Amino acid sequence: MQKKIYVVGMFDTDTSGKVETAVKGVGGVTNVVANPDKSQVLVDFDEGTAGIEDAINQAISSCGVDVIG
Repeated sequence: MQKKIYVVGMFDTDTSGKVETAVKGVGGVTNVVANPDKSQVLVDFDEGTAGIEDAINQAISSCGVDVIG
């Protein structure tokens, strides 16, 4: 499954790199691209993994970025 997540607080490539690294560490995530220009994170993941969407959101938040949808 692919999901586009809109965020606030990801203004540069340094922060987007941290977000990508954090989200890649979530089990079941197959690909992630964080785009600071669009304030979004595009994530491909196995939707059969229990609690994965919450884990992805927590990984993003752990980088000081707020998930808005």
